[in-house]
Amino acid sequence: MSKTKQYITLILVYLFYASISVILKYTGLQEPLTLSWCMGFAGLILTLGIYAVVWQQILKRIDLGTAYMFKGVSLIFIMLLLYLCFGEPITPMKMIGTGIIVVGIALYAKA
Repeated sequence: MSKTKQYITLILVYLFYASISVILKYTGLQEPLTLSWCMGFAGLILTLGIYAVVWQQILKRIDLGTAYMFKGVSLIFIMLLLYLCFGEPITPMKMIGTGIIVVGIALYAKA
């Protein structure tokens, strides 16, 4: 698998992983043990299960250092998804942190 395909695959996997935070926030906002809470909880378990299987497949094909280094991308996706779905604020400190993550990933990818 080429480096470009590896990076695209990792970005997509971590985008999927970021959706777990959205489901978790949604579930946390529901009244416990209601239908919507149970559906959110079931969605969370299902999403975590799918992610676990996909992650194991990724580790078979991509170097662990590369795969884990891209985990920082999930923080960016989480921030953006929570902003889009729940209106969570994006503060200047979050932007600085995001910039540091992007620079680190770019430096690693270039090396």
